[in-house]
Amino acid sequence: MKKSITYKKAGVDINKADRLIRDIKGLVRTTAVKGVVGGIGGFGGLFDPKLTGIKDPLLVASTDGVGTKLKVAQLAGRHDTVGIDLVAMCVNDIVCSGARPAFFLDYFASGKLEGKVWKDVVKGVVKGCRAAGCALLGGETAELPGMYKKGEYDLAGFAVGLVDRKKVIDGKKIKAGDAVLGLASSGLHSNGYSLVRKVVPASQLKKKSGMFLEPTAIYAKPVMGLSGKIKIKGIANITGGGFYDNIPRVLPAGLRAVIRKGSWDIPEVFGALTRRSGLGEKELYRTFNMGIGMVLVVSPKDAVKARAILSKEHGLKSWVIGLVAGGKKGAELV
Repeated sequence: MKKSITYKKAGVDINKADRLIRDIKGLVRTTAVKGVVGGIGGFGGLFDPKLTGIKDPLLVASTDGVGTKLKVAQLAGRHDTVGIDLVAMCVNDIVCSGARPAFFLDYFASGKLEGKVWKDVVKGVVKGCRAAGCALLGGETAELPGMYKKGEYDLAGFAVGLVDRKKVIDGKKIKAGDAVLGLASSGLHSNGYSLVRKVVPASQLKKKSGMFLEPTAIYAKPVMGLSGKIKIKGIANITGGGFYDNIPRVLPAGLRAVIRKGSWDIPEVFGALTRRSGLGEKELYRTFNMGIGMVLVVSPKDAVKARAILSKEHGLKSWVIGLVAGGKKGAELV
């Protein structure tokens, strides 16, 4: 007689996943915002845009992951920050349209569900959602034996924001002479880690995991607070592609951004990577954020006021790092 086989014996423990989700529900509820209808646990999360008070709302959506930064987290055995990265990588993109983050969903996949690891990741997601001012509306936890090695997992995130149709930030009003305002990054954020892992030995990544796992800065509240006080003409999230690929995305044809090197503070982690990698300047500024996590384009007369608001009200450093000039669309470092 053949032995009976169950889903659990095949590697998927549904009951364990259900218990973990029940345990975390209270924490998830702390992210609730205006617009959330009901709680997690259904087949889909409900959100009512009318409850947000926005007169003519447009939805802005983004999806992203944390990339191979997860390899560093798994190497170091530290999983409480990558959830923040996951939220940041999504909400920072929708902020570029002037949208206020409304809700977030996460996807966690592993070969075998380890309760503490999963809870640490979700706690980071909750922390990120609270920093962004959005609700964790739902998600998916998948146990996929055979897909991932022991101790490995992957993450994906999905964010939706709302912006009044009349307040969309699209870069169309940018003109020559406008100031380029750079907002301080918290470090590497979540880009360039395949290169980082290539040039930094695993022993150093583990020893200095605090530096390499510093979570991505979340700019939603500072930018939303600033947009109510000055006119922001364009916003670029400095992610993969760095300065050269991201800043031109918000510029109209016939305009370029001229960025002045040395006009902002560059965190030590970038200096260390420069020395270890031997990369040229172009490659560095196309791979990493080099200390600038987001760029705002504003009128020159608003730049000083914007810096003061960001510093005093949000504790965020910023610098005027360049200006917009006529010429072929692109970014130039001088």
